[in-house]
Amino acid sequence: MMKNKLELKKYLKKSFLLSLIFISAFCILNIYEYKTYTKNFNSKISNMVSLIKEKYPSIKETDLLDALNEDKSDIEFFKKYGIELNRDSIILENNNYFKLFLATNLIFLLLSLVIIICLFLKYNYNKDKELNNITKYIEEINRKNYSLHIDEISEDELSILKNEIYKTTVMLKENAENSLHDKINLKKSLEDISHQLKTPLTSILVMLDNLIDNDEMDINTKNEFIHDIKKEIMNINFLVQSLLKLSKFDSNTITYIKEEVSISKIINKAINNVSLLADLRNIEIEVESNNKDCKLKCDSKWQVEALTNIIKNSLDHSNKNNKIIISYTSNKAYLEITIKDFGEGITKEDLPYIFKRFYKGKNAKEDSVGIGLALAKTIIEEDNGIIDVSSSDKGTTFTIKYFFLL
Repeated sequence: MMKNKLELKKYLKKSFLLSLIFISAFCILNIYEYKTYTKNFNSKISNMVSLIKEKYPSIKETDLLDALNEDKSDIEFFKKYGIELNRDSIILENNNYFKLFLATNLIFLLLSLVIIICLFLKYNYNKDKELNNITKYIEEINRKNYSLHIDEISEDELSILKNEIYKTTVMLKENAENSLHDKINLKKSLEDISHQLKTPLTSILVMLDNLIDNDEMDINTKNEFIHDIKKEIMNINFLVQSLLKLSKFDSNTITYIKEEVSISKIINKAINNVSLLADLRNIEIEVESNNKDCKLKCDSKWQVEALTNIIKNSLDHSNKNNKIIISYTSNKAYLEITIKDFGEGITKEDLPYIFKRFYKGKNAKEDSVGIGLALAKTIIEEDNGIIDVSSSDKGTTFTIKYFFLL
């Protein structure tokens, strides 16, 4: 709207300037005509006064001036010589000047009209040309050709329209690229999911076939098969649930309920979720903090989910009869949580990819699906956080920072 007002103002200025030039030229021409008439008329009157004074020396100059200024005229006298005072000039030369100036005025007006028409036609031609270009741009966009370039820098309404079309083109191009990227990611994700499901499903089918075909199988072997089948089904269930959670984040269908929550409560709930696994491996989880009142504005349910996945990963890679240390602190800028284990560590080759979906490192467990850390990273980032990891052969440390937005 502001650009259109500026363009209208600019157009009015140009129109006013052009009109001023034509009016000024016309006024100058009329002034010149008046001065020419006056000069010629005064010259003839002056000659007449000189002739009268020469013929009649006794006549007074005041009488001559009065005669010139009085509104008296002998119409019949001039009619004898074919001069109509209401129509013709007494000085015949002025008639010639009148015809000349009339022709000049007509030529000037016609020339002005021609210039205005030419400018108007040129303006319309440029408009039509721009409109044709815009039509071609739109046709190319409809053909999904987004490689358009609009280099003109102007403020007229069509250039503004072209620039807006170009912005729309860039947006459509980005959307098309993102759509293609999403399709590629979806295809890859489906391939990864298929791969993740194929192994446990195949294993379940093989074990079921053994159970069905072998009627004489001893009870201990049957129980082992049933236990393994249950374990594989639980892995599949975990994978499906994790994928559903990730898909909700990807589609922005999760409604966050943010509130001030004590970070110690979130950590304790996450520890409680993995307490059974920790007890089975005889791993102690220690919590350290110099500020027990640290609070975070977040959706506590999802942050518990994120920390649970990270602590579980640390448990999976820790040696038995060991410990995991969780510490947290805060300052004016952020709240920081560190989760440190003393396990086998992550190789340098795997370290850049551990938050990637379905990635399984060299030290990953056989039943790992490679999705827990990816989900944790997504959740943490939703609450203005970042997660980093460092590792060596002496253990791994996850560092999480939640930034306080001012």
